[in-house]
Amino acid sequence: MRKLLSLTLLALAGSSAFAGGYRVSIQGQKQLAMGHTGVAVVNSAEVTFFNPAGMAFLENKFNLSVGASALFAETKFQNSTYNWTASTSNVGTPFNVYATYKINDWLTAGMAIYTPYGSTVEWDQDWQGSHLVNNIDLKAIFVQPTVSVRLGEHFSIGGGPIYVTGSVDFNRNLSRNLTDEDGDRTDLQISAKGISAWGYTAGLMFNPTDKIRLGLNYRSEIIMEARDGDATFNDVPAYAAGTLTNTTFNADLPLPGELTTGLSVQVTDKWLLAFDYNYTLWSVYKSLDVEFNNGLPTSVNPRNYKNSSSYRVGTQYTATDKFTFRAGWYIDESPVQDGYFAPETPRNDGMGFTGGLTYQVNNKLGVDFSFLYLHFDEIDNSYDHYSDGSSFGGTYKSSVFSPGVGVTYSF
Repeated sequence: MRKLLSLTLLALAGSSAFAGGYRVSIQGQKQLAMGHTGVAVVNSAEVTFFNPAGMAFLENKFNLSVGASALFAETKFQNSTYNWTASTSNVGTPFNVYATYKINDWLTAGMAIYTPYGSTVEWDQDWQGSHLVNNIDLKAIFVQPTVSVRLGEHFSIGGGPIYVTGSVDFNRNLSRNLTDEDGDRTDLQISAKGISAWGYTAGLMFNPTDKIRLGLNYRSEIIMEARDGDATFNDVPAYAAGTLTNTTFNADLPLPGELTTGLSVQVTDKWLLAFDYNYTLWSVYKSLDVEFNNGLPTSVNPRNYKNSSSYRVGTQYTATDKFTFRAGWYIDESPVQDGYFAPETPRNDGMGFTGGLTYQVNNKLGVDFSFLYLHFDEIDNSYDHYSDGSSFGGTYKSSVFSPGVGVTYSF
């Protein structure tokens, strides 16, 4: 029983606090509408996130971009061998705030607040995969002060620290068949609040001509240190009450570093094209060590993620002084390898389709609209590393739809 408790707590911490690669990139309405390109695009304060070096090339002294999206995610599961079916439909609300201020001709300061790792997955309680997950609620807010230095007419650098604060709640059944005397399945709720960590971002931008920009941005790996998180058991049978006691845990949870490079081409005065390549270092997530504070031994849960790439293309067309239209497309590779596909991260390789527009109210204020439809390839896969050696799998179909709105203000 002690071994079962150890492995269960470990799997919970590994899957919940990190969200395992189930990340939908929504860090700005203008750039999302352009396929989430932006490392070589300078059209608003959103560049603070995509490449802080670009802040130095913004024309206005002050720039502000504020936006939010409604994220509707749906996953359907089926195992035809046992005639199992299940589904989960969840709503998220990622947001972003970016501001820049030009101190002088060569120095610009900025601030970015955004939510790249928040997610929710909620299956029915006691469904067939409940020994792996019932529900997850992950919240993470990134705060990024930045500076950008312009080195002549064609080159700039920028960067700054990143502070992350967040929390996680996760629930799963303790095993496939453990119940209390009333027949209620025994489950475990794990919670950690006030998790915080530091990282950094750095970028450069080069404009070889007045029509072409090249950009490069790196965001560092960030280690989220969960300390004294709470683990609470529910519906415990009487014979196990002395073993399955509430406890606390410590764990170090890695968020991967990522490198993005790309270019933009001003084809005409009205038409802009952008291309980004993103490489995320997910291989840092090989396993997770969890230290229990009630005397249980430290345990390790394998995830064995692989590095993954995203390929993005976007376009912007300024039709009139009032309307600018945008569209984009990208391919997003999954970091999850065969045999490690768990229902708390129900995603495979995906393809995103984006679009949007800006209505310019006046020369200072604009309203931005965006949408994203992200379709994940259907996959038949399993998780083969449960504590009792059994495997759980089936066919997963997942998709995400996200409309968003924002405002930009500059002077």
